[in-house]
Amino acid sequence: MFYWVMKTIFIGPVVNLLFRPWVKGMDNVPETGPAVLVSNHLSFSDSIFLPLAVPRPVSFLAKSEYFTGKGLKGKLTAAFFRLTNQLPMDRSGGAASASSLNAGVDVLENGGLLGIYPEGTRSPDGRLYRGKTGVAKLVLKTGVPVIPVAMIGTDKVQPIGRKIPNIRRIGIIVGEPLDFSRYAGMENDRFIQRSVTDEIMYELMRLSGQEYVDVYASTMKEKQAAARKVSKGSEARSAAVRLPGTDHGTALPGSAGSDAETAALRPVQPGGRTRPDVGNRNDDGTEAGGAADSEGVPAPAAEQDDAAPEAPSTRRSVRKPGTITTIGRRKTPPPATGLEPEDTEPHSA
Repeated sequence: MFYWVMKTIFIGPVVNLLFRPWVKGMDNVPETGPAVLVSNHLSFSDSIFLPLAVPRPVSFLAKSEYFTGKGLKGKLTAAFFRLTNQLPMDRSGGAASASSLNAGVDVLENGGLLGIYPEGTRSPDGRLYRGKTGVAKLVLKTGVPVIPVAMIGTDKVQPIGRKIPNIRRIGIIVGEPLDFSRYAGMENDRFIQRSVTDEIMYELMRLSGQEYVDVYASTMKEKQAAARKVSKGSEARSAAVRLPGTDHGTALPGSAGSDAETAALRPVQPGGRTRPDVGNRNDDGTEAGGAADSEGVPAPAAEQDDAAPEAPSTRRSVRKPGTITTIGRRKTPPPATGLEPEDTEPHSA
């Protein structure tokens, strides 16, 4: 009763007015008897648009988290899903998933329509991902026909993470029924299960026009979450090394920004002259990188107390040409005419 009231009086008319869904191939859904509606999964709203478009009631296998929420919101959500014929589906695998599929078997044995998303979760980027074999196990066990359904544009209406949908038109394409009765008695063969699942996914790809990715959607979501975590960690580390008053972080050694910061950190001598980086200068008073200090004058020796002590010179003293040195006497003879002082030969004493 609640399902019929919500579909025909409250939700149905509002959805048809705002989103104006177009539908193709709805005559492929049988008027009576059991069948499985398999659909691509782009948005949370897929479970609203599809049941409203199908004339018959549809029971969907929804993730169990919708039924286990806490607080008032969680309880209201669980009640809504139960009243709209949604069944909890445990996606952890093993016995828990098998038990959830048995609930779907009960719906089919009672002659109802069961909706299921073979991808197991919403597509993270609008592409069609590898199907899980649960749908094949269900179909092979019951022998019911499979009706492929392609949802068009619902990811634009309500992308992942968006609570309020965008108002735009969506589409629904219903394909011809798929019959897998040729595999009767082989429902436990995992190769047959994979073959049936891949055939269903191929038909969904053909109807929807989506790009197919041979990876589970859940695996892709895990990779994307890990990549976002690494990216946030890198941004946090980059922000941690930024100096106050800078926009691009700490400059690397040898860069222009690094040189300016180094000069700003040097002590200032009385009179406002910046003290050069002592201990790293050439013989002519310039710094080792080829740049002189602010006045082009080497720092006084008294200011070089923080410089490393120079090693004792091992170079022998050289007598200047043209100079005669004797004990207690120094005499420089005049240079010869026409010759430079450097070319004059020293005279003997």
